[in-house]
Amino acid sequence: MALNSLWARITKIDRLLMLLLIMLAVASLWLSLGRAVGRSVLIYEGETLAFTAPLSQDRHIELQGPLGVTQVEISAGKLRIISSPCQRKICIGMGEIHRSGDLLACVPNRVVVRIEGEEGDYDLLSR
Repeated sequence: MALNSLWARITKIDRLLMLLLIMLAVASLWLSLGRAVGRSVLIYEGETLAFTAPLSQDRHIELQGPLGVTQVEISAGKLRIISSPCQRKICIGMGEIHRSGDLLACVPNRVVVRIEGEEGDYDLLSR
């Protein structure tokens, strides 16, 4: 009953706004899940490219930043940051990435990890 009374008090503009927000959420989910699986990884230390490798090769990489060493692991076609000297560890909490255009960043330690796909794949960082 409470839902019925709430629905009766909502204006047409409110309903239109809710519908628009739901459509936007569904579209963004559809676009993010529709990206191709990445093929290679680019790792930047600051502004310089420090490391590139295919995602198909399992590796353990250590990158030196201003705060210390950030450890990155490539395993089973997925990449994650497993250790970082930053204070809040947000980069570790971001989990694994594997799709073209995905990013992981340890901002305090100035390490950015980016997944690239096939030629013709573009993301917000592409030239």
